[in-house]
Amino acid sequence: MAPLKLVITRRIYPEVLASLAPAFDIIAENQAADQPWDAATLQRAVSEADCLFCSVADRIDAAVIAAAPRLKMIATGAVGFNNIDVAACQARGIRVTNTPDVLTQTTADFGFALMMATARRIPESERYARAGQWTGWAFDQFTGRDLHHATLGIIGMGRIGCAIARRAAGFDMRVLYHNRNRSQEAVQATWVERDQLLRESDFVMLVVPYSQATHHLIGAAELALMKPSAMLINIARGGVVDDQALITALRERRIAAAGLDVFENEPKFDPAFLQFDNVVLTPHIASSSKATRGAMMQLAADNLLAHASGLPLKTPVA
Repeated sequence: MAPLKLVITRRIYPEVLASLAPAFDIIAENQAADQPWDAATLQRAVSEADCLFCSVADRIDAAVIAAAPRLKMIATGAVGFNNIDVAACQARGIRVTNTPDVLTQTTADFGFALMMATARRIPESERYARAGQWTGWAFDQFTGRDLHHATLGIIGMGRIGCAIARRAAGFDMRVLYHNRNRSQEAVQATWVERDQLLRESDFVMLVVPYSQATHHLIGAAELALMKPSAMLINIARGGVVDDQALITALRERRIAAAGLDVFENEPKFDPAFLQFDNVVLTPHIASSSKATRGAMMQLAADNLLAHASGLPLKTPVA
């Protein structure tokens, strides 16, 4: 029996690629260049594929699925899967897996780091020093915002939200959270309605998955509820925040600052964000430690290997 054809859309670690080689006929044309494929290239690539290993940056829509009549399995190397038309997959009997759990601690570390960098103006002051503008010490130089004893509001109290709350406890922060369901794991946090969280929080951290229900979850009305001294931190997904509403709120100084790892229409983002010294921008790297990205790739690979062997999938979403 011929091995299954596996298309891999992006560069993965050599050891992960090697783990897949015995079970698949691998098409991995992107291992050197590692450039996103456009829709037409992706459709051509999957036309004879049995399985697909994709990234969060690949849009696996109904057109891609229709172009792959043999496709039976999609493994995304990410926890979020809003880039995949899961309903279209289910209609075709295509299995879909993601990579939960393995990135929880790394993403929580980054969320806290982004909050600290925003609060203490670290990128702004680093640019200042690097440009040779620092000529002496002053009491009021780059004064930032303390995290300790401040109120952190977390919207989305899943695994990552709970891990962030545990870190906040070490800073003696008051932690509020809002979730559809009250978390049994959030032992050091208090559930409140979303509007109360927005009104009372010094920092608002977004950790929700993207869906139609969370599209523009934070827009002009929600930003208007926040304190003028509050800061918004988004490590969730682009589209959870209405970027245009956020730009307006920053321009009108209705909130103090923002730390953003994700954007609408990424990797492009609105260049208006570049005008603000009080906005910290990072390129969707919350899970990007070497070990964690390797674990994400390997879990996706393990799901594919399970499929090839007829074994239960490790982390199915459909």
